[in-house]
Amino acid sequence: MRRDPAIDKYLAGVSPRDRALLQQLRRTIHTLVPEVDECISYRIPAFRYQGRTIAGFSATSKGCSYYPFSGTTLKTLARATEQFSQTKSTLHFGPENPLPKNLVRMLLEARLAEGGRRRAKGRST
Repeated sequence: MRRDPAIDKYLAGVSPRDRALLQQLRRTIHTLVPEVDECISYRIPAFRYQGRTIAGFSATSKGCSYYPFSGTTLKTLARATEQFSQTKSTLHFGPENPLPKNLVRMLLEARLAEGGRRRAKGRST
């Protein structure tokens, strides 16, 4: 696990309300995937596992966003994420509707499974 001081700097510039949510999400991701490395990707705090970016987050004027760095993860988990506003690749949340730990677990597991399928397709047998 590698923590990135750039994420601390990013969080220092976020409203206290959103900072608390994002810090909790950061801790949850580290708990669920202890080997994850932090980085900045596409100008947002992100998390890499075995060289693949598997999650990210940001704060906006409207609240917080979770990025699975995949165009299919949220579609795969449509029923589990239906209570959240979202786009094809972003899940929106806030203090009135935070991301539960079990949903973050499902998001990460789905994203990691996508990576495994991609690697498996590239292998020759």
